[in-house]
Amino acid sequence: MTSSSAVRGAEIGVIGGSGFYSFLDDIEEVHVDTPYGPPSDPIAIGELAGRRVAFVPRHGRDHRFPPHRIPYRANLWALRSLGVRRVLAPSAVGSLTPAHGPGTLALPDQLVDRTSGREQTYYDAGAAVHVSFADPYCPSLRATAAASARATGWDPVDTGTLVIIEGPRFSTRAESRWFAAQGWTLVGMTGHPEAVLARELALCYAPLCLVTDLDAGIEEGAGVTHQEVLEVFGQNIGRLRELLTDVVKDLPANRTCPCPNVLDGLHLPLTLP
Repeated sequence: MTSSSAVRGAEIGVIGGSGFYSFLDDIEEVHVDTPYGPPSDPIAIGELAGRRVAFVPRHGRDHRFPPHRIPYRANLWALRSLGVRRVLAPSAVGSLTPAHGPGTLALPDQLVDRTSGREQTYYDAGAAVHVSFADPYCPSLRATAAASARATGWDPVDTGTLVIIEGPRFSTRAESRWFAAQGWTLVGMTGHPEAVLARELALCYAPLCLVTDLDAGIEEGAGVTHQEVLEVFGQNIGRLRELLTDVVKDLPANRTCPCPNVLDGLHLPLTLP
């Protein structure tokens, strides 16, 4: 394992969970110190589709961090300090509409934050800073992901709203029905504050959401279980890894989206380059 100062960096970051720990070639593990403590685990840097990619296991390799305890600020900070400017975030989500059943690939364009108590900004000292977040995801990343998915046999849902709940428990039936009544389409536990922290660091960020279940209030039955989520995710992880490779390969060399300029003259927090 090496320190961040002794390693060649990466241009693309992936924040993922189970099933993504071995998708890179020629891996080098890097220990990164951040002002917010260590990331979930050492960063794995390697080759994917001819490009340098850095991977963070969102929950830690041993899954020791529940959604509300993930060191989100350290994870995003570590990636940017290694040169990453684009972040892809595969995750398991529940569906709030029967039309998007288990196995659906969803690329939402909006989010709703229903978490509480999570550290969700780097600008928590000094002068107040307000970063635009009307459109939380990078349009270029989303467009590339949608095109790559269609080219490889997926039929992605390329719009929708992801509501992020605190967890680690699943929704009650009443909560699920309320979310659906608002017109929200997906529910997850980790998409916030990842997205807003990426925005504050002028990173491109987009989720790749795999539907693993219909949320509690959408259909009758016992409700979603942890085992159900793991089973469906496991059945689709191979296809999701292949998609990730295709997206990385298809990303244009340069960022032409609004993300690099989103801070609009504001300084990056602390001492990041």
